[in-house]
Amino acid sequence: MAVLILLLLGVVSLAVWWVHQQFNYWQRRGIPHDPPKIPAGNMVELMKTRHIADIFQRTYFKYKNKVDGPFVGFYFYFKRVALTVDINFVKTVLMKDFDKFHDRGIFHNERDDPLTCNLVGVEGQKWKSLRHKLTPTFTSGKMKHMFPTLLKVGDEMVQVFNSKITSDTQPLEITNLVARFTADVIGSCAFGLECNSLHNPEAEFVKMGNAAINERRHGRALDLFLFGAPKLAAKLRMKQLVQKVEDFYMNIIRDTVNYRVKNNVKRNDFMDMLIELKKKYDEGNKEEGLSFNELAAQAFVFFLAGYETSSTTMGFALHELALNQDIQNRLRNEIDEVLAKNNGEFSYDSMREMKYLEKIIDETLRKHPVVGHLIRLATQRYVHPDNPKYYIEPGTGVIIPVKAIHHDPEFYPEPEKFIPERFDEDQVKQRPACTFLPFGEGPRNCIGLRFGRMQTTIGLAKLIHNFKFEVNPTLTSVPMKFKVENILLSAEGGITLNVSKVIRK
Repeated sequence: MAVLILLLLGVVSLAVWWVHQQFNYWQRRGIPHDPPKIPAGNMVELMKTRHIADIFQRTYFKYKNKVDGPFVGFYFYFKRVALTVDINFVKTVLMKDFDKFHDRGIFHNERDDPLTCNLVGVEGQKWKSLRHKLTPTFTSGKMKHMFPTLLKVGDEMVQVFNSKITSDTQPLEITNLVARFTADVIGSCAFGLECNSLHNPEAEFVKMGNAAINERRHGRALDLFLFGAPKLAAKLRMKQLVQKVEDFYMNIIRDTVNYRVKNNVKRNDFMDMLIELKKKYDEGNKEEGLSFNELAAQAFVFFLAGYETSSTTMGFALHELALNQDIQNRLRNEIDEVLAKNNGEFSYDSMREMKYLEKIIDETLRKHPVVGHLIRLATQRYVHPDNPKYYIEPGTGVIIPVKAIHHDPEFYPEPEKFIPERFDEDQVKQRPACTFLPFGEGPRNCIGLRFGRMQTTIGLAKLIHNFKFEVNPTLTSVPMKFKVENILLSAEGGITLNVSKVIRK
């Protein structure tokens, strides 16, 4: 019994020592930081009272220009991270010294949770190889091939809006409607499916998409373990995705691939390109091809990334246009003029003529970045050239607070105002690199940014051309409130606006 008690005391003492070492790391280093609380570190408010991007933003403004180095210490529960407060260091991490910060350090488990082994999560040489294989699928030429599919779904969205407007002005919750638009677009381009979610809100494809984003396989404690120790979690054969989500997408992708291969179906979409890579793999060229599980993981993340981010951006843009009628009117005039020049045809080339719309999308992403922070993991030791005290050890995370940078008055005066002219060419040139990060930057930026922008552009152009959006005095939340429990930025309770048909003489 005495031996057992001594052993237990030893284990407890070791645990206490380890916790003390973890939460004293930045203090031992002499790096400025807020005092942590055990076990949450500096994240006590996370998913309770404050959005994660706002926690990082508060720290950024507290220390920016007040410390002698490019970052401050931060504790994400037991995980130590360096939070960037200097824009030049952001450029260092994302671009200049990318070779030291090329991983994200997020959970993926190829063996047991195959859909997590996608371009977002994989690391090192695996990521480099996968990125090289997938890059040709997102060229402007490939986007042009997919354009008619997006246009068709955009027309269906207009029909659905028309059917819901039964009076001169109709209050509509628009986030659900535009999410169904993006679900149908990506369902078609990534899976070759007519999801029909615009006409059927209960479509299984959308329900599973929402489950993939919002449902968790484990409780909060194990979710934090997946984040804080992703490699250990994978070794313990843990999984992240809910089983019904994995089963649904694996089955639907397998059926799609088998049908297309058997019937030699070509659609010039994302799935076609993935199938070509799988054929190379099956022919023995594993260096240039993709296995079925790798194909499935890329199709899954393409849906997940494009579905949520594009629809949320469209919702935010419509909210801002409702608040700024002069901007909405100017945009509608641009769309009408471009269509008139092109015989009323909405083509890939005419879309690219809508420069003011591009600026509105950029300003929406600036003010409301759906991905409010970027995370990188140091894979090699980094030492700041001007202050050796500011070194980063391998295994340390680096947080880039995107929302904070986008709201920094040094780069964007009056950051709470919606001003599309911030993205006039001369203004963009005056700002330092890496001050606009909705798609990341550098070699690991968002590979699907062209597709995401095209989807958002078509959706907004179709809606503004046909409808007027205004604030509902009782149902529109002004200022907008955000869901604190979500990692991505999204509106609390959705976005309800008054919508009316545009009558042209």
